[in-house]
Amino acid sequence: MKQSQEDSFKNAIALTGGIATGKSTVCNLLKLHGFLIIDADKIAHKLLDENSQKIEELFGKQYVENGKVLRKELGKIIFSNEENKLKLEALLHPLIFEKIEKEAKVFEEQNKPYIVDIPLFFEKMHYPISKSIVIYTPKDLQIKRLQNRDNITKEEAMLKISNQMDIEEKKSLGTYIIDNSKDLKHLQHEVENLISKVLN
Repeated sequence: MKQSQEDSFKNAIALTGGIATGKSTVCNLLKLHGFLIIDADKIAHKLLDENSQKIEELFGKQYVENGKVLRKELGKIIFSNEENKLKLEALLHPLIFEKIEKEAKVFEEQNKPYIVDIPLFFEKMHYPISKSIVIYTPKDLQIKRLQNRDNITKEEAMLKISNQMDIEEKKSLGTYIIDNSKDLKHLQHEVENLISKVLN
C-alpha cells in the first residue's frame, strides 16, 4: 500500500509555511511559471460545505447557514479548543487526502514537478511526499502581517500562529526555503531561484 501511495506523489513537491507567510502569493507566482498546483485549503473549504450536516451534528446549528459552514465562527471554537480541533481534523483530513491523491494521479501523468499546497504538511497530514518548499517569514513579521490581513489583535494573531508548528522548525525541515521577509520583487527573485533548482 505504502509503495503505491508514494508512486501517486512521485513528482509532487509540498508547499508549506506558517499562516500569513505568503503561501498564496508564492502559489500565484509559480502558476505564472506554468506549475500545476493542488490547493489543500480550497479542497478543505469545499469539503466543509459538502459536510455541513456533519458539522451541525458535531458542533451545533449556529455554525451552519443555508447549507454553508460559517468558517469564521467555526474557527473561533477550533483555534481555542484542542478537542474541537481534533474532531474537525478526524472528519476532514481523510477526505482531503483522498481528494488530493485523486488530483495528484492526474498530474503524475505529465511526469513533471507539480506543487501541493498543504499548510499543515509537517504537523498533521502524513503525505508520502519527499520534497518540500517552506515559505519563511520571521515570527514578528508573521504576526504583523496576520494582524493586518485579518484585522485582528496581536493576541489573536499569536493564538492562531501558536496552533501551528514554529516557523523556525519548519524552516529546518524544508528541502527548499523561500525567504519572504522583504518585498514582492525580492520574493519573485526567490521563486525564480527555486524554479531553477527544482527543474535542474
